[in-house]
Amino acid sequence: MLFQFGNVLVFIALAVGFVFINLFIGQLIRPSVPSTMKGTSYECGEEPVGSAWLNFNIRFYIIALLFIIFDVEIAFMFPIGVVFKQWVAEGRGMIALAEILVFALILLFGLAYVWIKGDLEWVKKLGNQGK
Repeated sequence: MLFQFGNVLVFIALAVGFVFINLFIGQLIRPSVPSTMKGTSYECGEEPVGSAWLNFNIRFYIIALLFIIFDVEIAFMFPIGVVFKQWVAEGRGMIALAEILVFALILLFGLAYVWIKGDLEWVKKLGNQGK
C-alpha cells in the first residue's frame, strides 16, 4: 500500500520538477528585452483603443446558453438514436420512446417559454418607451 503511494508521490515530484526545469531553461535561453510596445495588450494585430472595461449586451449570454442547451439535447439524442433499433428488438422500445418524448417535450416547453419572453429576438422591444 505504501509502495503505491510512493509511486504516485514520485510521479508527481517528477512532473513538477519537469515543469520547473523547463521554465528555468527557457528563462536562461530566451532574450529579455522589455519595452513599452511589448507591454501593451495584443489583439489580432490591432492597436488597443479605449478601455478594456465595456458593457456587452446580455443577449450574447442568453443566446449562448440557449445554444448550449439545445446542443446538449442533440448530444443526448444521438446515442439513443443509435441503439433505439436494438431496444425495439429487445421489447424496450415503447419505454425508451416515452422517455425520449418526455425529454423533448421538456425542452420544447423551455423553447416556448424563451420565445414568449422574447429572448430570441436580437433587438428586444421595451414597453411604453415613447409614451
